[in-house]
Amino acid sequence: MDTANHRLFSVCEDQVMVVTDSLTGKQAFRVAIGRGPDAAAFDSELGFVFSPNGIDGTLTVIHQDTPDQYRVIATVQTQKSARTLALDPATHRLFLAAARLGDTPAATADQPQPAPEHRAGQFS
Repeated sequence: MDTANHRLFSVCEDQVMVVTDSLTGKQAFRVAIGRGPDAAAFDSELGFVFSPNGIDGTLTVIHQDTPDQYRVIATVQTQKSARTLALDPATHRLFLAAARLGDTPAATADQPQPAPEHRAGQFS
């Protein structure tokens, strides 16, 4: 969240980051991101928003030009499954968590979109 400008950053499965004005609840902007996000982080000092996209194995780096204008600066390759992150605001470093993935089980009626198995001892 950008607390100074009252902007919330929400990453969605539909490959979009939505910026919402937290005072009015109105959508301020939409930015295309990769597939499989689970988190977003905002570096208020540098004006960057980050979206880790675990299915694609990418990190979308977005710059806040104004509170209502954003642009993608880069799409950085990461390890697939890295979809959560932490930002150290003092050093501006990002930390992404990932696991090596195994095979994806066959789809079933109960599980039409199964997730790949996580390999034991392969978290990084």
